[in-house]
Amino acid sequence: MIPAPSAPPSASGNGLLSRLTPLDRERLGEAIRRLMAQGSIIGTEPAQAEVYRWAHLNREWVEEMAAVLELKIFWDHEIRLVQAVPQTSSFTMKLKLDATLVLLTLWYEFDTAVRDRGEAPPIRLGVERLNDSLRTKFEPLRRHLPSPTRLREILALAQRKNLLRFSPAENPAEAIIEVLPTLKRVIPFQDIADWNRTADRHLAAASAAEAEETEDSAQ
Repeated sequence: MIPAPSAPPSASGNGLLSRLTPLDRERLGEAIRRLMAQGSIIGTEPAQAEVYRWAHLNREWVEEMAAVLELKIFWDHEIRLVQAVPQTSSFTMKLKLDATLVLLTLWYEFDTAVRDRGEAPPIRLGVERLNDSLRTKFEPLRRHLPSPTRLREILALAQRKNLLRFSPAENPAEAIIEVLPTLKRVIPFQDIADWNRTADRHLAAASAAEAEETEDSAQ
C-alpha cells in the first residue's frame, strides 16, 4: 500500500511559522515578495519604510526564508537597505544587449564616482551624460545603443528593480538618474579591469557578427 502524502505544515498551527504572530507572518510575506519582485527593500522610501523596519528587526526569519529560494541577503543599515541577490540563474534578469550596455555604463559611472572621486551614493548623472558615456565606451556597438524611448524603458525597468531612481523631464537632456548601490551587487565586478574584460567580450562578439554579415553579403 502506498502511504498517503503528509499534509503541509499549517502557518497557523504547529508549522514552521507558528512562532510568528499573524502580523509578523504578513510582514514576512511582504518582505519576501518585495525582495523577489524588486531585489531590495529601501527603508528611506516611505512606502517601504515599515517593511524594512520589520525585516531589520527579524533578520533571521528573512534570511531563512530567502535561503529556501536561493537568495543571499545583504544588509546595509547605514543607508537602510536590504538586498537579495540570486545565487542561481532562476531569478536573474534576462536582458537584451541594449539594456546590458546601459547597466554596464551605469556601473562604470557609479564605480568611478565612488572610487576615484569619493562621492557618496546615490550617484547622480544626467541622461545626456549617460548617452555620451554609452557612445564613448561602445562606439563599435552604436547600432545596438537604445533610442530615447527605449532608454526610458530600460531605466524604468532598472527603477522597478531598485537599481536606480529616474524621473523623465520635459526636456530629456535635463533628466537626472540616481544610481543606487544595489547595482554593484547585481553586476558584481571586482574592479574596473573586470568590467573592461566584460566590455571587451561584448565588443569582440559584435565585431565578429559584423564580419560575418559582411562576408555573407559579399557571397
